[in-house]
Amino acid sequence: MSDPVIATLTASPPRRWTGTVMLSFLGGLLIYLALSVSFSASQLILLLCGVFALFSASRLFVATAQVIELTQTELRVKDGEVLAKLADITQVERGAFAFKPSNGFLITTKDSGPKRWSPGMYWCFSRRIGIGGVTGAPQSKGMAEAIAVLIAERDLKSKT
Repeated sequence: MSDPVIATLTASPPRRWTGTVMLSFLGGLLIYLALSVSFSASQLILLLCGVFALFSASRLFVATAQVIELTQTELRVKDGEVLAKLADITQVERGAFAFKPSNGFLITTKDSGPKRWSPGMYWCFSRRIGIGGVTGAPQSKGMAEAIAVLIAERDLKSKT
């Protein structure tokens, strides 16, 4: 982790709080509805959905406290978890029709990595890594552009 950090990506505080509050409100509302209806299978389903929404809200709040860092060699979470080595990244997509998180971008790698998900920050599935969600658009765009430049430099060096 001695590489200098080129770009960082953090959660936008208003988006972070809005997402957490809305999921908490949904969970509370579902639990309230479960307790206000007469006993049936629907009560159990509402209760389980409410508990799941509250769990999701807590997981979102914790996950969005992370910082994603870009260095000369890797894309990583500040705690040291490597999302992708720069040598493995083949493509960065930011287009309107790319299957990417909100205010984010999609990275395609050469090899499949482990499946991971950090709500609101990133997901990794097969050879694709989606970065974004509750992040700010300017930070995401800057990081995507920096990755694209680093990939172009790498490809240019390999051709010479």
